[in-house]
Amino acid sequence: QVQLVESGGKLVQAGNSLRLSCAASGAGFNRDAMGWFRQAPGKEREFVAGISWGRYTVDVADSLRGRFTISRDNGLNTVYLQMLRLRPEDTATYYCAAGPLVTRTEGEYVYWGRGTQVTVSS
Repeated sequence: QVQLVESGGKLVQAGNSLRLSCAASGAGFNRDAMGWFRQAPGKEREFVAGISWGRYTVDVADSLRGRFTISRDNGLNTVYLQMLRLRPEDTATYYCAAGPLVTRTEGEYVYWGRGTQVTVSS
């Protein structure tokens, strides 16, 4: 079993930056790819970014490239999402996920965290 715990979400003003963290634990976690998704109220969950264990594969949603960066510290089993120049439309619950491959399809991820709320005020 794998547990994913997100942290770092909060209320921020537009234009500011924020870094989310996701810590993985459990015997089942073994060189998994990790990803971030988000879900805004009334909208479907969407892919944000993903990164492979060895960091050879890094993918960021086209609309977020240049503002959002994903990274990971394998020694800490932690993945990060650095978000710059936040906008009100970035307001969402951000979820961390783990799975065998970096993919934009949420069904391909096996484990999910409970999410952390990011609210961007204008």
